[in-house]
Amino acid sequence: QVQLVESGGGLVQAGGSLKLSCATSGRTFSNYGMGWFRQAPGKEREFAAAISWGGGRKYYADSVKGRFTISRDNALSTVFLQMNNLKPEDTAVYYCAADLWGMGSRSSDEYAFWGQGTQVTVSS
Repeated sequence: QVQLVESGGGLVQAGGSLKLSCATSGRTFSNYGMGWFRQAPGKEREFAAAISWGGGRKYYADSVKGRFTISRDNALSTVFLQMNNLKPEDTAVYYCAADLWGMGSRSSDEYAFWGQGTQVTVSS
């Protein structure tokens, strides 16, 4: 079992920045890929970013590419999502997830464990 706890969400003005963190416990963090997904009100959950077990591969949705950066610290068992130049359309609940295959993925089906989410609200 893997436990994931997100933090760092909040209210920010358009153009601002936030850094999300996802702390994990329960298994060897360095063995699995990690992803960030988001779900806006009335919409389906969508992929935002993912990173492989060693950090060598990173994937981004087109909508966040160039503004968001995913990273991980295996010593801290934590994955991060730095979000810059935020837009009102980035408003959503952000979830981190663990992919036990280790490679990270754009597909939510590849992720076995999920956090509870953290709210990000961007005002115009």
